[in-house]
Parts: sequence; C-alpha cells; structure tokens
Amino acid sequence: MGRAYVLDHPLIQHKLTFIRSKDTSTKEFRELVEEVAMLMAYEITRDLPLVETTVETPLGTARCRVIDGKTLALVPVLRAGLGMVGGILHLIPNAKVGHVGLYRDPETLQPVEYYCKLPPHMDLRDVIVIDPMLATGGSASAAITAVKERGASSIKLMCLVAAPEGIRRVQETHPDVDIYTAAIDDCLNDHGYIVPGLGDAGDRLFGTK
Repeated sequence: MGRAYVLDHPLIQHKLTFIRSKDTSTKEFRELVEEVAMLMAYEITRDLPLVETTVETPLGTARCRVIDGKTLALVPVLRAGLGMVGGILHLIPNAKVGHVGLYRDPETLQPVEYYCKLPPHMDLRDVIVIDPMLATGGSASAAITAVKERGASSIKLMCLVAAPEGIRRVQETHPDVDIYTAAIDDCLNDHGYIVPGLGDAGDRLFGTK
C-alpha cells in the first residue's frame, strides 16, 4: 500500500498558511504555490538514484555523483497543476513536462480524459503527477491511470492539500503510488471541496471564478 507523507518542513508550512488565506492576492498566491512546489520537490526527490562520475576541478579530479537514468517527468493535471510546475523546474530545469486534461462527466460524475501529451520513454522515467487539491481523488486516480497506460511505473503524487477521502481512493486504486502533501485536512463538504482547504486552486491561480 502506498504511503501518504505530510511534508512538514517549517518553510512549507509557513507559506501554506498564506496560500490558504482568502486575503492573499492572485499574484502572491501564484508565487507562494511555486515556492512551496519547489520546496516539496526537494523532499520528494530525496531517493532518486545516483551514479558515480568524475569531474576536473581547477585543482584536480573529484569523484562525484549525478542522478542516474533519464530525467524526471512532471505531469500536472490541467489546469491547477500548472501552477506548481514552474517551482519544480526552478529546482530541476531538465525535467520533462507532460499534461493530462480531465473533466467530470455531469451525469456519471466520473473523470473523463480529454487530453494527454507525455514525454517519450515514460517507462524509464520517475514521474511526479501534480494535482494541487486531492479532494475526492477521482482526477488524481484517473491521471495516474493515464500515465500508467502509457508505460510509466515509477510514480509519485504531489498535492498541496489532501482530504482523507482522496487519499483513500488513490491508495485503493493505485496502491503502488506514494502521496506527498503539505497538509491533510478534515474532510470534504457537500460540494466536494476540501475543508478548510484553500478554495478552488485553479480559480485562485488564474483569477477566474
């Protein structure tokens, strides 16, 4: 069973406080989300495999280590996931970026894939699926399914805030995927929003309603 990790670094928790605030402007919200994503990526990539190499310094030869294998693939769930990509790319500029677009069928209430464009060689990459709000878990689970269907097997899920219901659904549908979040909140309300949460992440990132 995949585990759910709360990244409780003081800088992450400090910035999340202002992300939650209804008084935070769109500009500040975007900047804070990018900053938290970068800090979370530092923690999530802690176990990337390394191989030894050598480099010539001004004074001699140094034995060093570099990340093994192909670069990471970041796969944000459209559209809110886009707000976290920039922060991760500041830290890992060589990461490849794919996109998964989903909408909820109004009759079945199930997520439907309408777009998926991923980097090549997904079977050789470590993949981070990015969905800022893990509410019901439907979109995140569908996005993970989409990348698995295209060859990925080493997958982690990154969110800003998660509800217990969403964590359970991802763990049930994808027990091989670990979840990394900055907070686990109380519950979902009748409209499927995380409480206390931070509102609609997409609307707050892009200034829409």
